[in-house]
Amino acid sequence: MTNSIDYAIELHDESTRLEAAGELTAAEARCRQALAIFEKEDGPESPDVANLLHSLGMILEKQGRYDETEVCARRALAIVEPLLPQFDGPDGVLIQLHALGLLGTALRQKGRYLEARPLLERALAIADGLGNEPEEVVTALNNFGMLCKFAGWFDEGAGSYARAMRIILPITGERHETVATLYHNIGGLEHARECYAAAEEPSRKAWEIRGALLGEEHLNAQADAVAYAAVLDGLDRFDESRPIYERALAIYERVLGPEHYEVAATLHNLSVLEQAQGDVERGVALCRRSLELKRKLLGDDHPDTALTLMNLGAMLLDQGQRDEARPLCESALATFRRTLAPAHPHVLLCESLVRQCGEFAEPVGSLT
Repeated sequence: MTNSIDYAIELHDESTRLEAAGELTAAEARCRQALAIFEKEDGPESPDVANLLHSLGMILEKQGRYDETEVCARRALAIVEPLLPQFDGPDGVLIQLHALGLLGTALRQKGRYLEARPLLERALAIADGLGNEPEEVVTALNNFGMLCKFAGWFDEGAGSYARAMRIILPITGERHETVATLYHNIGGLEHARECYAAAEEPSRKAWEIRGALLGEEHLNAQADAVAYAAVLDGLDRFDESRPIYERALAIYERVLGPEHYEVAATLHNLSVLEQAQGDVERGVALCRRSLELKRKLLGDDHPDTALTLMNLGAMLLDQGQRDEARPLCESALATFRRTLAPAHPHVLLCESLVRQCGEFAEPVGSLT
């Protein structure tokens, strides 16, 4: 048994290294091997199994496999929470905390923002209660901030990120991956509320820091690059953003395959760029490709699918195709009203588009 467990630990360590390097398929295989050994040797309800389920869920989440992520997180919680009274130290609470964060993240990725909120708030309360785990608090603050960005609770999200920065910078300094992640998300929040000038510096810093630490072709660095390019679009600096998107798309298709979410998201951004630069026909074609992928990966009622649906409607409306644009915009609006804050920019723009679908349309904008 000892040799088997030792081997499983080696597999888990190797999985962690592969995940950090962006080699997610290999990382998943090693993690599943380790999980199978622990399930056999320790039993399916052991804390180590719960911990490995969290690790596996993290890898699956990075691959966009959110249903499987949710299953892993729920199973980990079901294992560890009844065992909490048996732990002498914080280990059990840490497994619980990580599983709550993962579950909240999975639900957020699936567009179930109202369900995610109490889970992530609970995770933050647990992290605060640990007393001497600043990195756990920062992670919980970041998870909650991301939820706030997508749901449109912008002021709460900004407060979470500001607090996280106050905690982490004295510990790590600026040249650190966690700091890069926070800069990325701060920029993303400002972009979401259309404050593009405020978004530029943190988005650029995220890309610079992560590129220096991991290399410019690393998937995480490319995510920073694409986020920065979206900010450049908001500032009408399309000549700067286009090569960033094109390079990222090539990397994503090569490393992740042609049907990954990051491919869909980058196609969406490129479609908006093409429309903004006057090639509406190519914008529509790219937007349709993005929409097809998002529907397959996220489903029809996800707010991110609705974003692409709305932008396709906006492009068709610009071409005078109101009859085709109307059902797209109405469907997107129904999803936005169900999932987002009433004053979210997506809601307001989509309401305007729906109104215009019944009128003689003026040229309209799109959102990245």
